[in-house]
Amino acid sequence: MKSLIISSNGSGGGKTTFTLGLMKALKDRGYEVQGYKAGPDYIDPGFHKEVTKRESRNLDLFLMGEEGVLASYNRGKGEIGIIEGVMGLYDGRGIDTDYSTYHLSETLDNAPIVLVITPKAQSVTLCAELNGIKDFKNANIVGVVLNKISEKYYKLLKSAIEANCSMKVFGYIPKDETIALESRHLGLVQSVEVKNIIEKIDRVKELIETHVDVDGIIDCLKERKISKDNFHVKNIGLKTAVAYDEAFRFYYKENLELLEELGEIKYFSPLKDAKLPEDIDFLYLGGGYPEVFKEELSKNLPMRNSIKKALESGLKCYGECGGLMYLMEEIEGNHMVGFLKGKARMTKSLNRFGYAKVTMKNNPNIAINCHEFHKSTIDTEEEAVYNVEKQGYDGELLKWNCGYFKNNTLGGYPHIHFFGNLEFLMNLISLNNKK
Repeated sequence: MKSLIISSNGSGGGKTTFTLGLMKALKDRGYEVQGYKAGPDYIDPGFHKEVTKRESRNLDLFLMGEEGVLASYNRGKGEIGIIEGVMGLYDGRGIDTDYSTYHLSETLDNAPIVLVITPKAQSVTLCAELNGIKDFKNANIVGVVLNKISEKYYKLLKSAIEANCSMKVFGYIPKDETIALESRHLGLVQSVEVKNIIEKIDRVKELIETHVDVDGIIDCLKERKISKDNFHVKNIGLKTAVAYDEAFRFYYKENLELLEELGEIKYFSPLKDAKLPEDIDFLYLGGGYPEVFKEELSKNLPMRNSIKKALESGLKCYGECGGLMYLMEEIEGNHMVGFLKGKARMTKSLNRFGYAKVTMKNNPNIAINCHEFHKSTIDTEEEAVYNVEKQGYDGELLKWNCGYFKNNTLGGYPHIHFFGNLEFLMNLISLNNKK
């Protein structure tokens, strides 16, 4: 598969908008397009799927390791892989470029990078910025697309860049408020919640076809050598119920694939269904926005009772972030499953945001890189079974406890990719009533 990375000088530079429009332009030209997202993002892959009609995949070097990233990349299907970067090109875990989009480019055989930049009140200074971005680590930047500018301003910038930078200018996207994507407290609104998403993407595609050299971008695509995928598990007949609707939608594609390899997945909706699927061995409650749909979740008493009864009877369960919140007694005064004692409440700012490492108190072999991203907290007296730590920006090692285990149910805030520790997955599906 040939691939290309879309990056920028920071968040909000136009990466997602351009990525979606380019995917649509390529798909309309007859190409089979596979979407990828650098980093731990769940929202952007949903938008990718709206265009490509296939599941997008995450490529996160911290959570998955290099072999895991290569395995995820190789599981993609299509002729062209479009990889949407995260934050700015060199932004990773902290003060170095580790786990950044640039690091990902290196891992994927120095995959070519197109920068999407939104200029503001500058001309030649932009050239200094572009040269600085390219030369900082000699990144394989093949060109730039300028975002949200007028034709007159574009002509000025194009001339300046061509005179001062060894970088191709592929074109620009005019300022157009109709293509803006809505956001909420944790980022963009999910694709399934944007009613006119197809119209927005079609409009971006039209702008790109008119003002961007798509053929020139295609010419820069680079083939990547295929390496072996060592992340597979044997079918043991496991039947897994996975919560999947507007409230619970944050899952890594590869996590679900591993559960499918172990047996069978039965999807259900905590919002709309009356009870859990029958004849299941394991329940997976992923992350999402239960706080946004708390009233609807609370009103579905039959489902809440069905889950609580199953967990009290010993059904194995893993609840992650939003799934943890749903397992509590309340979210902001709205009744939830009530299996774990305590309440979830929203906060004004992010809590413990970023990459961290989890170790299990009762199993020292379980040590996993994880990611936290939530504007909520849990007030509970349940005993924590996770030791979590992360490196602070000032060098200080930050530590806290999280994760709650009760009667074969494990719930915690950290988002975990099973490629990061297959033993953790196998431990989940073989839980014994230890508490």
